[in-house]
Amino acid sequence: MSKLNLLVVDDEPGICSGIARILENFKVSYPFMEDDFEFTINEANTGEDAISFIENNIVDIILLDNKLPGDLQGIDVLDFVNNKQLDIFVIMITSYASLELAVKATKTGAYDFVPKPFTPKELRGSIETVTKQLFLRRMTKKMSYEGKQIRFQFLSVLSHELKAPLNAIEGYLRLMQQGTAGDKIENYQEMIERSLVRVDGMRSLILDMLDLTKIESGKKGRELKIVNLYDIARTSVDTLLPFSIQKDVDVYLNSPKIIEIKADPQEMEIIFNNLLSNAIKYNKKGGRVDFKIQYEENQVVINVQDTGIGMTQAEQSRLFNDFVRIKNEQTKGISGTGLGLSIVKKLVDLYNGKIEVKAMPGQGSSFTIFLNNDI
Repeated sequence: MSKLNLLVVDDEPGICSGIARILENFKVSYPFMEDDFEFTINEANTGEDAISFIENNIVDIILLDNKLPGDLQGIDVLDFVNNKQLDIFVIMITSYASLELAVKATKTGAYDFVPKPFTPKELRGSIETVTKQLFLRRMTKKMSYEGKQIRFQFLSVLSHELKAPLNAIEGYLRLMQQGTAGDKIENYQEMIERSLVRVDGMRSLILDMLDLTKIESGKKGRELKIVNLYDIARTSVDTLLPFSIQKDVDVYLNSPKIIEIKADPQEMEIIFNNLLSNAIKYNKKGGRVDFKIQYEENQVVINVQDTGIGMTQAEQSRLFNDFVRIKNEQTKGISGTGLGLSIVKKLVDLYNGKIEVKAMPGQGSSFTIFLNNDI
C-alpha cells in the first residue's frame, strides 16, 4: 500500500474534518499500479501555514480554498507552487459564488476544482482522477532516467488498454469460426464492423502513444521548412472524409490556396488530424465543421469550429492533460485515448504558439491555434 500526502488548506474546521472522514478508508487503484494508494491527511488554516508546511514536508495533492484568513489567499499558494515548479496537484475547493475564480485558477495551474458544498462521491471522484494523473505524470518523467522497470510499467499501460479490444476481436472471430450465426457472410456483418472499430481504436492508441513518447523524450525528428498549410489541410480533410461521411458531418475548409509557414509538415498534419477528428467525433448527426486558416498580422491563425455537443468550463480546464477524456452521458459511447489534444498542445508549444478553446454545452466547440509567421 502506497501513501500520498494530501494537504487541506481551509479555515473551516468542518471542511477539514469532513474531508478527513470522507477519505479515511478511501483507496485508489489502477489496473497497472503495483499498489493501491491511500492518503495521509494534513491541515493548514492559512496561506502562510500552507506554504510553511509545503517547504518542510513532501506534499502530493493540495485541496485549496481561495478565501483564507491572513495576508495570503489560496491563489497566492497556487502561485507559490507554480513558481517553485513543485510536483504537486492542486484542487481548488470553493463556494459557487467564487466559481469564476476557481475556473481561472485551473487555467493558471490548478488541476481541478470542487465547488462547496460537495458530496463524498464528488470529492472521491476528483481525488481518484488526480491520483491517476499524478501516477501517470511521475511515471512518464521517470522513463527518461530510469531503466527497464519503469519502461515496463509504461508499456503495461499500453498492454492493458489493448487487452480488452483484442479479447473482443478474438471472441468475434471464434463465433465466426464456429459458424454460430449460420453459413451466410452477411449474418456476420455486425461482428466484422465491431471488430474493425476495435482495430481502429487500437491503431489510434498505438500511434498516439508513439507520438507522445517521441515528443516527451525530445527525440522526435523534426524537418522545419517552408510548407503550404492549405495543402496539408486538404490532405487532412480528404483523409477524414470517410469518417465524416459515416458520422453524417460536413467539413468545410476555408483557406487561401497559398498560406505558408516554417514548420514540420508531419507535425502540422498531426495537429490538423486530431482537431478535425475530434470535431467530427463529438458532433451531432447532420452537423458541420468549419476549418479556417488565415493570416492575422504576423501570425497564422488556425480555427476548427464544430456544431457538436460542446463542453462545460470545468471540462475545458482539463482538456489538454495526458490521458484525459471528458466523460458524461453524451460521450460514454465514444471511444478515444485521451491523448490527442495533449499531443496537439505539446506540438503547439514547440512553436511557442498558443491554443484556445471556446465551448458551451450543446452549442459546439471552437479550437483556435496562433502560430508566429516568421518566414
